Amino acid sequence: MKARQLIVPALLVLGLSNCHPPDGGPPSAPPPTGVTVAPPMTQDVQEWDEFTGRIDALETVEIRPRVSGNLDSVHFKSGQMVKKGDLLFTIDARPFQAVLDHAEAEVQRATTKLELTKLEADRAEKLINSHAISSEEADSKRMGFREASGALASAKATAKAAALDVEFCTLRSPIEGRTSRAIVTPGNFVSGVAGFTTLLTTVVTAAPVYVYADVDEATFQRYQRLSASGQSTHLTERTTAAEMKLEGEEGYPHKGRIESFDNRIQGTTGSILVRAIFDNKDGSLRPGAFVRMRLPAGPPYRALLVDEKAIGTAQGRKYVLTVGTNHITEYKPVETGPLIDGNRVIRSGVLSTDSVVVNGLAKVRPGMPVAPETGKPADKKVAAKF
Repeated sequence: MKARQLIVPALLVLGLSNCHPPDGGPPSAPPPTGVTVAPPMTQDVQEWDEFTGRIDALETVEIRPRVSGNLDSVHFKSGQMVKKGDLLFTIDARPFQAVLDHAEAEVQRATTKLELTKLEADRAEKLINSHAISSEEADSKRMGFREASGALASAKATAKAAALDVEFCTLRSPIEGRTSRAIVTPGNFVSGVAGFTTLLTTVVTAAPVYVYADVDEATFQRYQRLSASGQSTHLTERTTAAEMKLEGEEGYPHKGRIESFDNRIQGTTGSILVRAIFDNKDGSLRPGAFVRMRLPAGPPYRALLVDEKAIGTAQGRKYVLTVGTNHITEYKPVETGPLIDGNRVIRSGVLSTDSVVVNGLAKVRPGMPVAPETGKPADKKVAAKF
């Protein structure tokens, strides 16, 4: 027990001796907190507006028969690339060929009758001049020739229609593009009756492609103001850039341009449809896919950027700490812009000459003395392209 009583006073004496300097003066102040400071980066920045879009083909054609009959054969594979004029389907043409043969025979018969009536009409003209036949009989011969001429024209028209039906038994692609699957297989009856035609397949163009997106009214009005002031070409030219990415892609690798805006703002959604056009040389862009598309929010501008870690939040406001020549931290509220490769655009609140605390922000508060160590601005490449 006596040993414990002796240890406690000894510890108290040792602790008190550490709080005072050897000469008995006041306690020493803690050393300033070390922080890293760097000036904001100055960089050309292009801001973007992002939208959810949908890919669509420039042309989409439904392949439907013009005649009714049994489907005889399919001449393509699902998803195959075809050229304009390539054979896709064949319908059994034998019934239509029989009708064509009959029509051509009728043309031959009408031709023969026309030749006969022409001879009779010519003979009647000679006989009427010599008063060998009556005027009534001569008129009858003339009318017979005219009737035969009309019959031949009718027979030729019927034969032409029958020839079209035979031609319609072979269905060819009207455009160059990619086919869908064959919806109807050989042996099935297909209808060519108007309003009740059978859908056989579809063909869509592969390159280029459209991307449609809904732009909210406030953003569209901003585009209008920028275009009217000459600061952008969203609505005045067809050269404004558009960028797009598919699900799972990094960045925006697909480059295109704005093709057009719709002619009205939809009252139900308060948005307007924009259409952009993109090359699709590798065929990776399929109609119907949802994508992320971005359009320039305005013209490029020179901006100040600081590391995202240098920005704090207090009572809902963003701020940075700067260090002056007296090595005292200063609170500066800032207005921030978009994040670009880990650096945040600062719209207002700091100058390019300020020394911003970029490392150690959590250890200091405004008005504290610090030991600043000068660092370099983050050397990061801005992803935006102009």
